Amino acid sequence: MQENYDVAIVGAGPAGISAACVLAGKGIKTIVVERGEYPGAKNISGGVLYGHDLAAIIPDFVEKKCPVERNIIESRLWFLSKSGGYSLSFRDRAFYEKQAFNAFTVGRARFDRWFAEQARAKGALVVCSTVVTDLLRDSNNRVIGVTTDRPEGDLKARVVVLADGINSPLAAKTGFRPEPKPSHIALAVKEVIELPEEIINERFNTETGHGVTIEIIGEITQGMDGIAVIYTNKNSLSVCIGANLSDFMESKVKPYEMLEEFKQHPLVAPLIKDGQAKEYMAHWIAEGGYEAIPQLCGDGYLIAGDSGMLFNALHREGSNMAMTSGRFAAETIAEALDKGDFSRKTLAGYVARLQNSYVIKDLKKYRRFNAFRLQHHELFTTLPRLGSFAAQQMLTVDGVPKKEKQKAICKKFRKEISWGSLIRLLWTGWRSVK
Repeated sequence: MQENYDVAIVGAGPAGISAACVLAGKGIKTIVVERGEYPGAKNISGGVLYGHDLAAIIPDFVEKKCPVERNIIESRLWFLSKSGGYSLSFRDRAFYEKQAFNAFTVGRARFDRWFAEQARAKGALVVCSTVVTDLLRDSNNRVIGVTTDRPEGDLKARVVVLADGINSPLAAKTGFRPEPKPSHIALAVKEVIELPEEIINERFNTETGHGVTIEIIGEITQGMDGIAVIYTNKNSLSVCIGANLSDFMESKVKPYEMLEEFKQHPLVAPLIKDGQAKEYMAHWIAEGGYEAIPQLCGDGYLIAGDSGMLFNALHREGSNMAMTSGRFAAETIAEALDKGDFSRKTLAGYVARLQNSYVIKDLKKYRRFNAFRLQHHELFTTLPRLGSFAAQQMLTVDGVPKKEKQKAICKKFRKEISWGSLIRLLWTGWRSVK
């Protein structure tokens, strides 16, 4: 463990392994330090990955037997009240054929192990069951390696990449990233429910190898700023729900109780009927957006993935940003090694790459979105309730004239939210995403 390396990477998630693949592929001596028993040990089944970003690192990932669960051909959006809701979906033949693997589900434990094996095959050393406890620095405070919990476990490196996630104790301890505010984090709970493949195909109107994602907002988060998702795997469904940590702290809602209530919703219950719960976990999600991004580089170090708060909360994109940031970090480090210069000025090329890519451009575009959600809880209370009331009234055939029903709907709306407030809400919402 006392050997010197060109690059030491902390964390064997998508960001860290992406960087390792690119670096090792260039013949750069790279070590990845992972605290889990194996890469993916802290993850359970059920996540969405994006083919474009993975192919930039492993172009032939399909041929290399990437453990894909289902190729996503349809995306659905639900807006739910407590007893009903609206559904919007999009499916296109392109996702079967020329754009296959645009998005796909994986079991993260299996995928992370496979991904790490690709890095090992290129020459990277991946060391597991090892915790990085601090950073090594020289007399000028430049990072020159890491300290681990192993005996004589100091690792010298020309550059260190911090890619150990949103709840990285190292980033906060070193002061390179402040402790995230509760409003910048979501707490999500997830359950993996096992069902036969043919049952999933029938319930989601798809066939073997193809799948559906459902993203859900509304009263299911009990008035908190949150979201739920359902992802189709080969023989299971990943059912997840979460909310902003500041809302959890104020409401005292128990996450597991919210999940159980969500599973009983009339739109959800038929999809998971007779399924067997196999796995359960809770995890943090970085939702601070553009305003919460820390300083991403300095003398001798870079920060990538969730550690850098690189997560698009509106589109639920995180793994793609992690992989892309890891790749950019590796490309920048390769240039720094050629120059023999590992100063912040040289490593700032990493930030420039991010700024010129969709990563920072998307996060900057939605920089107001986090505050918008937190300031407008009617998105998760009043609006879904009123929307369901309106639909229920108009779809109930009971001999009451439609004009009278419309009057009742308008009266209900005026009672709970003024037209001025609704217009301001729509305008503010538009400004947060335009």
